[in-house]
Amino acid sequence: MKFVDEVRIFVKAGDGGNGAVAFRREKYVDRGGPNGGDGGDGGSVIFEANPQLTTLLDYRYQQHHRARSGENGMGSDCNGRSSEDLVLKVPVGTIIRDVDTEEVMADLNTAGERTVVCKGGRGGLGNMNFATSTRQTPRFAQDGTKGEERTLRLELKLLADVGLLGYPNAGKSTLISVVSRARPKIADYPFTTLVPNLGLVQYKDGLSFVMADIPGIIEGASEGVGLGHQFLRHVERCKVLIHLLDMGTEVEDRAPLKDFDILNEELRKYSEELSHKPQVVAANKLDLPHAQERLGKLTEEMRKRGIAVFPVSCATGEGMQPLLDAVAEVLFTGRTDKLHVEPPPKPRAEKKAAPAPAKKAPAVKKAPAKKAAAVAKKAPAKKAAAKKTPAKKAAVKKAPAKKAAAKKAPAKKVAAKRVVTKKAVAKKAPARGAAAKKAAPKRARRS
Repeated sequence: MKFVDEVRIFVKAGDGGNGAVAFRREKYVDRGGPNGGDGGDGGSVIFEANPQLTTLLDYRYQQHHRARSGENGMGSDCNGRSSEDLVLKVPVGTIIRDVDTEEVMADLNTAGERTVVCKGGRGGLGNMNFATSTRQTPRFAQDGTKGEERTLRLELKLLADVGLLGYPNAGKSTLISVVSRARPKIADYPFTTLVPNLGLVQYKDGLSFVMADIPGIIEGASEGVGLGHQFLRHVERCKVLIHLLDMGTEVEDRAPLKDFDILNEELRKYSEELSHKPQVVAANKLDLPHAQERLGKLTEEMRKRGIAVFPVSCATGEGMQPLLDAVAEVLFTGRTDKLHVEPPPKPRAEKKAAPAPAKKAPAVKKAPAKKAAAVAKKAPAKKAAAKKTPAKKAAVKKAPAKKAAAKKAPAKKVAAKRVVTKKAVAKKAPARGAAAKKAAPKRARRS
């Protein structure tokens, strides 16, 4: 069956029936009065999610859908018949969008869910509804209203718990065929998968989840290269993404780490929300000889980013159980511990090389300055303490210093005073001698 996940259709609800204008006509009954009936309601257009459908193929070839209109009213108080609603069944996960306003009218992600997109017209009233005591013969009735009509775009987003991402020919189809009963097309050339595939994975303890395989994404998909981004909508509802890296690629411009960065950039261009979903990184095709050589370098580079790598081989089934365990833990418990690893510690030389001189330089310069200041402050304090010990001498010394400062102003007077003092000293000397001579005879007389 051809897979169709996007169509554009036109839908119209039924119109309401018109009310009737009629009068009672019976034998021996004069002026029986109005008896025109009401018109019937038109049918509405309803979309219903059906789990048995997996594609919008039916709407690709039939794009116009109209509900029936209600019948007109009749005489003898007979109302027109209302039409049944038009129920259009779509796969679970279908988004209904109005083309003119780009408004999302409904997202049918539950089996049996219904939504009315176009409401049917209402039937008009007959003339019997307008009869009053003053207007006993109304000759008019009400027309029915028109039903709504819209141009819609239906977009199918598959309901899956786990989505597969990777370059073309990375082994996504092989992986889903190993872990589930899905049998997609598998070949040794790129773009083998042209449509999404779903597979039910039976896990431990009766737990199961749905895995979706979409066509490969390449660099420039946001600009329409390859199959573009048209299939990424099918993994938007997924809770976990498995990112398969092709370890056996022989293309010169490609490398596992480069592929990882390119695909994440394409996811970011398509949707920021999708790019932040938990990713389980799996290194595939380890059964090839040269793939083992690339695994060590890839693991080391991913460890620097804090991302764990799960080595697997979809062809031989090696490493499938640890991969499914990590996916199930994120899916059923919400924990992402297994998806991350602790980055290696940075070397000490790298940490101390740059900041060491900047931090130590000011400390070395400031230390002697503080010591010098302390020494400078302490030295005069000690000297002052030593000088202050003899209080009387300090007072004696300070007094002549003040007098000397006061007398030093005129230089000539100071010199004159010095001369006078010398003469005074010279004169005083004999005076003392004379006093001694006088004292001697007195002592002699007393004797």
